[in-house]
Amino acid sequence: MTRMTNVLFITVDSLRADHLGCYGYHRPTSPNIDRLASQGVLAERFFCAGIPTQPAYTTMYTGQHPMTHGIMAHGGEAQLAKEAPFLPELLLAEGYTTCAVDNLVQQRAWFIRGYEFYINPGVPRALALGVTCEELNHRILPWLKMHAEEPFFLMIHYWDPHHPFYPPARFRHLFYEGNPTDPNNHSLDNMWKHPIGAIARDTWLRRPEGPVTDANYVEALYDQEICHLDEGVGELMATLDELGLSENTLVVFVADHGESMAEHGIFFEHHGLYDATIRVPFIMRQPGRVPAEVRLPQILQQHDLAPTLLGALGLPVPEEMEGISFWKLVTGEAREGGREYAISAELTWQAKWSLRTDRHKLILARKPDFYGNPPRECYDLLSDPKEEHNLAEEEPELTAELETELEGWIAERLRALGKSEDPLIEREIGLRFVI
Repeated sequence: MTRMTNVLFITVDSLRADHLGCYGYHRPTSPNIDRLASQGVLAERFFCAGIPTQPAYTTMYTGQHPMTHGIMAHGGEAQLAKEAPFLPELLLAEGYTTCAVDNLVQQRAWFIRGYEFYINPGVPRALALGVTCEELNHRILPWLKMHAEEPFFLMIHYWDPHHPFYPPARFRHLFYEGNPTDPNNHSLDNMWKHPIGAIARDTWLRRPEGPVTDANYVEALYDQEICHLDEGVGELMATLDELGLSENTLVVFVADHGESMAEHGIFFEHHGLYDATIRVPFIMRQPGRVPAEVRLPQILQQHDLAPTLLGALGLPVPEEMEGISFWKLVTGEAREGGREYAISAELTWQAKWSLRTDRHKLILARKPDFYGNPPRECYDLLSDPKEEHNLAEEEPELTAELETELEGWIAERLRALGKSEDPLIEREIGLRFVI
């Protein structure tokens, strides 16, 4: 009898794609992740459907857009329906030993669904998201050795690139030369006007000599944290090799969302439907099954992940899953596929929709944001990849065309769900702790 393929599902909080070497970053932040990418398939345009953490992970597990599963915000009263498909439950029913090394269950009860083992290193910590890759690996590696002979689905949730940024001392010399508290540097002035900045200034953005003033210093801290994460990923992959599990294990590497550095006036946070936040890394590797050094240019989204994994394992995809399996794109059996556009939503700090095509991005606000941005933002991503020049007024026909497409998609989903009101209009947004 052929042994079932294992799945090592590596997830990272707050990791934007364009700060990894394999996605073209100029700093050497990620040699181990880059090696993993070179050994398999990398999706160049993989987008969140909902941000931040709770909508994103629920989307990856259910194979449904947030509009369907209903978890569109971080916090609130919405609950995931018991009937919603959930990837670990499906794999447990197929005979997999399921394990999560994670702490999301402290936020939402459904994140434990389908797990025979749930190892939570965040319990002893006052701030659960401060758990390090060393702490996670200290629990992951013994579990792997103990269960190496069983078909497993092992989910790991690394937190290192999530703020607050406290990289270990061994990385602190990297990527920055200067005075982080220079009183003549005003690059963070606008941050202190935002509620998040008011909190950060007197906690992790304060040094003994005073508050940090240089945004480049904080970006260097973020990159140092990615180096820290990369070290943990390297240790995990080396253990997989030592145990002889690499050839029979499908490794999936993905992030829940990215992180703004200072783009668009959003400092070290994950709101705003710009590519810095919604474009995340996606890598798949399995020697002998997944070809090496392949890059997928198609538009893909997080709710495509669960159907793709089920396809890779030869398991049926529940009808309730809306995602599109791109497993045949991964293996090279198909050349065409993917999505015409990606539709994303946020409803925690802001209430906005976005529609992203190969070339254009429309961001449509249902309510005013903290930054005084216009209700419509339209960008040409070919000429303006950093989304700095809003074309909404200059290109009214293009903007209207994209808005019609987006509103049509929203209206169709509302009809299919038997609802009449856009949830971004229904729910009040307000200050809350965002993960």
